[in-house]
Parts: sequence; C-alpha cells; structure tokens
Amino acid sequence: MEETDVIAALAALAQPARLRVFRALVVAGPQGMTPGALAEALGVPASTLSFHLKELTHAGLTTQQRDGRSLIYRAAFEQMNGLMTYLTANCCAGEGCAKVATPLCTSC
Repeated sequence: MEETDVIAALAALAQPARLRVFRALVVAGPQGMTPGALAEALGVPASTLSFHLKELTHAGLTTQQRDGRSLIYRAAFEQMNGLMTYLTANCCAGEGCAKVATPLCTSC
C-alpha cells in the first residue's frame, strides 16, 4: 500500500459518521448493506450518507455493486488489511510486540 493511499484512508475514517458507516459494513461482512439499510441502522439522513459513502469509496475502503435497482456497499477488506499491514509493518522495531492484557468484561 502506498503512503498516499494510507493518508486517503485515514482521512476518510477521521470523521465520526464515516467511521460508523465503515464499521457497520465490516460487521455486515461480504453480503454488504444497501444505503437504505445503513441509513436506518445508523440514523443518518440519506443525503448525508450518500456523501460519506462517496468519500469511503473514493478512499478505496468500500466497494459498490448494483443489484437490480439497489446498490450494495461492502467494506473493502483487502484495502482494510493493507492499511493495517502498513500501520504495523515495523511494529516494535521488528521485535515481538508485548501482549496487551485484555480486560475482563465487567458487565457480564
């Protein structure tokens, strides 16, 4: 992944509504979601959602596919994985990273 792609992806995710949209698409998995389903799930107006989806797609973080009269948006998992790989490529200067203790669920 090129540095310019990383910057575009991070800039796209650096907005609360876009981050929520992207996370919802990650949770939806390969089946993706329609804009209507996303708008309803996130409580985002359709016109606003359209703008955010365009920004995420432009950054390469989502894909769009027409299915009949509907559009299906999906998280671009390969791009997401490339971003994560780029960010962690030199983790801990090549040494094994210290394991972070996972806190126990206190509400369970």
